[in-house]
Amino acid sequence: MADVYAAIAEAEEAVQERLAAVLERRAADHQQIGMLRAYLADLELPDGAEALEIGCGTGPVSRELATRPGIRRVVGVDPSPVFLATARTLGSSLPHLSFIEGDGRSLPCSDSSFDAVIFHTTLSHVPHPQAALAEAFRTLRPGGILSVFDGNYSSTTLATGDFDPLQACANAAMDALVHDRWLIPRLPGLLREAGFTITGQRNFGFVETAAPDYMLTMVDRGADVLAAAGRIGPELATALKNEARHRIASGSFYGAIAYCSMQAKK
Repeated sequence: MADVYAAIAEAEEAVQERLAAVLERRAADHQQIGMLRAYLADLELPDGAEALEIGCGTGPVSRELATRPGIRRVVGVDPSPVFLATARTLGSSLPHLSFIEGDGRSLPCSDSSFDAVIFHTTLSHVPHPQAALAEAFRTLRPGGILSVFDGNYSSTTLATGDFDPLQACANAAMDALVHDRWLIPRLPGLLREAGFTITGQRNFGFVETAAPDYMLTMVDRGADVLAAAGRIGPELATALKNEARHRIASGSFYGAIAYCSMQAKK
């Protein structure tokens, strides 16, 4: 199954609305907030900086940027009008924050118009990420900063041992939700090819055990994907979901994803 985010503007409106709620729920997670604030703290921006977030979704990262001192303007761009409607509503109290509809591989922005460009869990969903990085390079001012934060989704695990059946759910969910699970290992080469100089990197771990939320959705989504593809029957899909909930109740559930941020200059 193809990554729904890779062509989000073509998805049914109900699907986009459901995903908009998922994006805001994920953004409210304390581990996600901690990772976001940690890598944003690495950005050395001039006073009065103007920042662009490519693939802003419902806008939680753009909102966080817009509250930082010294930021004069933040623009979020996304191809989904449904996501942008939510972003504009939630960001309406921030006067120097705006949102525009567009594709990150062909931005409706002028050359050399921003001091910083952010990709937050976006680039792994983009077919031909080289085009998006080229657009980021074009829109950055000389000396401008690029920051990419994404999951190393090849690391996604629900397993507690060899041959764990829940790992099939993790793999299927990643196939359905991410265009390129191997983006992070390839990212240094992609950045250099686009003309950037890498200046820093951070590694993060996202783990859920006792009270999983996001990782439990991986179980359910993965089981549904496997059943829809005819690879397992509905009874087994239900059993996999029940197994995850049994592990939660018994205190043996484990789910994890490695994340990375990389910073570069034009």
